[in-house]
Amino acid sequence: MSESGNGAVATVEGAADAEWGEVRSRTVEWRDPAGPARKARELDGLGYLRAILGGDIPAPPIASLMNLRFLEAEPGRVVFALDPDESQYNPIGAIHGGAVCTLLDSVAGCAVHTTLPAGWGYTSVEIKVNYIRGATRDSGALTATGVVKKSGRRIAFAEGEVTDSQGRLVATATSTLLVFEVPPES
Repeated sequence: MSESGNGAVATVEGAADAEWGEVRSRTVEWRDPAGPARKARELDGLGYLRAILGGDIPAPPIASLMNLRFLEAEPGRVVFALDPDESQYNPIGAIHGGAVCTLLDSVAGCAVHTTLPAGWGYTSVEIKVNYIRGATRDSGALTATGVVKKSGRRIAFAEGEVTDSQGRLVATATSTLLVFEVPPES
């Protein structure tokens, strides 16, 4: 290993492939998100998410990047799954907490989206995550459920939880979201 001037490890030099294994890769594909975003202005939130579930509207690019699947959408509640793989690992060989947080942020936001009329959107103001246990690719699909606790004109509150394929709790979250009218396209 080499060190930079400040003592931080910069690279692993001369590491034999036999020791570190084959280089792995993953291809991420998505459709232009501009069209679906325009459609989101025309449909109420529940109709929009159900159109994604039905394959009538492409899933957002984050779904492909993170290996997310939309499973259910009903008023005030959504269920997504994250299929973990090694591309989501942190330095100690577990699914990065940021991937789990992204999953929780997604279900909290989309649960709120199911309650919004056409032309309205949301954005996260705050999220608090409690990590209960680690996960790896061997944990199987991580299932996240987001539920609206209180929907208001300007602020909404949602909760989420993630379980592994054996039903064990992985993480929980509470989220505050700003609700707003989406400005028309110029």
